[in-house]
Amino acid sequence: MDPRISRTALRVRGYHLDGYGHVNNARYLEFLEEGRWAYFDDRPGLAVFLQKGDVAFVAVNLNIDYRRAAVAGDDLEVLTRLAELGSRRARMHQEVRRVRDGKPVASADITFVLLDVAANRAIEIGGEIREAMAALVLP
Repeated sequence: MDPRISRTALRVRGYHLDGYGHVNNARYLEFLEEGRWAYFDDRPGLAVFLQKGDVAFVAVNLNIDYRRAAVAGDDLEVLTRLAELGSRRARMHQEVRRVRDGKPVASADITFVLLDVAANRAIEIGGEIREAMAALVLP
């Protein structure tokens, strides 16, 4: 698999389910967030910019497509990649797949900006952080 893609394993638990016996739609937000955290864990050269605390990536848009139900005991895999890098925003693409058959369960695109924490405003994605991110883009 391409090293620009992070893989995160999850198992569907009973508390993830809704009254119909499948994963509640809101739980997918948590699965996707787990995938994004793992993405940065896997890339300490990028995470170092965020650890200083003066800038942060902030979500401004999230679109999810639900494909099929996941149920208790399903092993899932969240695939996360940086799909687009603009001057003021970037987009990650994520897929949630069922491990046993590789079928897609959900996919999502999240748009985020780089926030200057002190000023509480979005700033240009430039300099060293842009260089680090540019090497990771997989359209």
